[in-house]
Amino acid sequence: MPQNPEKIQDHVELFHQPEYKQLFQNKKQFENGHEAEEVERVAEWTKSWDYREKNFAREALTVNPAKACQPLGAIFAAVGFEGTLPFVQGSQGCVSYFRSHLTRHYKEPFSGVSSSMTEDAAVFGGLQNMIDGLANSYQLYKPKMIAVCTTCMAEVIGDDLQSFINNAKEAGSVPQDFPVPYAHTPSFVGSHITGYDNMMKGILSNLTAGHKKETSNGKINFIPGFDTYVGNNREIKRIASLFGLDYTLLADNSDYLDSPNTGEFDMYPTATKLEDAADSINAIATIALQSHSTLKTREYIQKEWKQPTAVCRPWGIKGTDELLMKISELSGLPIPEELENERGRAVDAMTDSHSWIHGKRFAIFGEPDLVYCVVGFMLEMGAEPVHILVHNSNDVFEAEMKELLASSPFGRNATLWPGKDLWHMRSLMFTEPVDFLVGNTYGKYLWRDTKIPLVRIGYPIMDRHHLHRYATIGYQGIINLLNWTVNTLFEEIDRNTNTPSKTDISYDLIR
Repeated sequence: MPQNPEKIQDHVELFHQPEYKQLFQNKKQFENGHEAEEVERVAEWTKSWDYREKNFAREALTVNPAKACQPLGAIFAAVGFEGTLPFVQGSQGCVSYFRSHLTRHYKEPFSGVSSSMTEDAAVFGGLQNMIDGLANSYQLYKPKMIAVCTTCMAEVIGDDLQSFINNAKEAGSVPQDFPVPYAHTPSFVGSHITGYDNMMKGILSNLTAGHKKETSNGKINFIPGFDTYVGNNREIKRIASLFGLDYTLLADNSDYLDSPNTGEFDMYPTATKLEDAADSINAIATIALQSHSTLKTREYIQKEWKQPTAVCRPWGIKGTDELLMKISELSGLPIPEELENERGRAVDAMTDSHSWIHGKRFAIFGEPDLVYCVVGFMLEMGAEPVHILVHNSNDVFEAEMKELLASSPFGRNATLWPGKDLWHMRSLMFTEPVDFLVGNTYGKYLWRDTKIPLVRIGYPIMDRHHLHRYATIGYQGIINLLNWTVNTLFEEIDRNTNTPSKTDISYDLIR
């Protein structure tokens, strides 16, 4: 039968057509499913305290851990450097997952290659894959640097990246002086923030080798960490420019992940220049904007560069104040009046929205730095954290989070849930409900089940567009965080009061 292209339907409507409904109904006879009444009974049971106890007793199963694996963080770090091609020593399927995950968040193509390891490499090792892969990558894609990381397969069989890269250079795959930094990033330990840290350390140690000078270059380095809001890189550059500060951003992937559509494809948009990264060893100091995704990198900078480091997480008023005062202290420059005015506008916005957020109970999940920063901001607004779930937690994070909670009267009823997953969070939200949930797109299923509104903050956000383009740091970031939070609450109020003559007595025109 001829098809009419003008009647092509979106999948949202397509699968509600009679033929698809019949198809789904026919499938059920092969699924050996239970009767609808039994499914409903079990579904209700999973909302109970009895089920919660059984859920929290499990040990051998993880259901949606709210973290990604190391290589994803590694390739994210790599593209912040000029002309850099991420190279994954592993199978094609692995790198396809990393690329697609980032592409779905940013709606931008994310380039990365693999050494295409298969069964023979698993037996004999991946040396030849490395030799051929580096040669092909160098010839085909003309990068200025190739950053290599590993997957589970390469780590299990024990591939030695330094040796393999040396052999590949000896074989002529790339010139001897061509930078090929690397990081071992096994997916079965750590998480995406570990991979980011490992790759950042690997790149900086490679590029800065032999570049230490007797005198400082007068700059301050900034390391964003695994921060998926491209607006934050632009905000830190704007703040530094307002100071008149000479700085280096290690590394700037904002144009790579949010590139302009000019009609011509640019595989390597503007990023941190390799020579600037090489000279970062001579800076006055390095400021990391995250703690847990820069741990090894900061230790390396302190030990090998003999350079002081600081952690300033500029979310909320207190965090932003601390960053600006640290910049002023290190540079000797006064805090610009424009930033003081922005602070006043942020405080004014917080005052406007305060009554709607104050006293609200919330749950949150995500990686350590993000969760710490969001909780800090929410405490400034008088919101009360109840469930704080971080799968890739650690003792340092838990200690600093407890200190943060103890610093505010609104933090006294919070419980930390380290190492737990989103199926645990589901039980928590049914048995101890909250007013709103903060997290990434995967929280959407919790919203559907529990009817608790979701404030989308974090990575990945794949079911909403453009949120990654905004800033969450600085005084302007405060207003964005307020916008997402308070307007989510307003939308929920409207949903609960929109039935004419029944619930609409509070369907207000003015909030």
